[in-house]
Amino acid sequence: MSAHIKNLGVQDYVTTWQAMQDFTLSRDQNTRDEIWQVEHPPVFTLGLNGRKEHLLNTADIPVVETDRGGQVTYHGPGQLVLYILLDIKRLQKGPRQLVSILENAMIATLAQYGIQAAAKKEAPGVYVDEKKIGAVGLRIKKGCCYHGLSLNNAMDLSPFKAINPCGYPGLEVTQIHAYGVNIDTQELALPVITQLTEMLYT
Repeated sequence: MSAHIKNLGVQDYVTTWQAMQDFTLSRDQNTRDEIWQVEHPPVFTLGLNGRKEHLLNTADIPVVETDRGGQVTYHGPGQLVLYILLDIKRLQKGPRQLVSILENAMIATLAQYGIQAAAKKEAPGVYVDEKKIGAVGLRIKKGCCYHGLSLNNAMDLSPFKAINPCGYPGLEVTQIHAYGVNIDTQELALPVITQLTEMLYT
């Protein structure tokens, strides 16, 4: 039984996060997994291990202290966000395996557009020319996971300069548009979801 895919459009971060928590707490062993596709209005999110010194100059963009792993990142229009709400006990997948699946789904999708990307064991996420293009973060509760990945498509990258992305001072950030690929974010979701579901359920 593969995941039910939901396209949520543009949604407030906190509302979506609370919905993920509610879904995870209320599900049982028969609940179907879900993958949520969403874009968020501008927001910085600080993970459980996040240190506030990595917030440099957030100005009028809100900062949300959330319950995923990892440090600080930015979400905004033109960025694909996919949340994976999975029963990982049923799938028999461990946390590190899930992170690799999220990374590999983005890497395989980027390859389809002629962009060569790679993961780094010491710094989770996806990189092109040493610049970060995709981020991952998960929360595991009750043998289930939520949160997921974000992939920069065609967005204003300047807010990333207001933080140390993922806790790395000076880390540069890039996006698909910078490599001459013009694709609608809704359309971009399709190959990433296809890769994700193949890696999770086959």
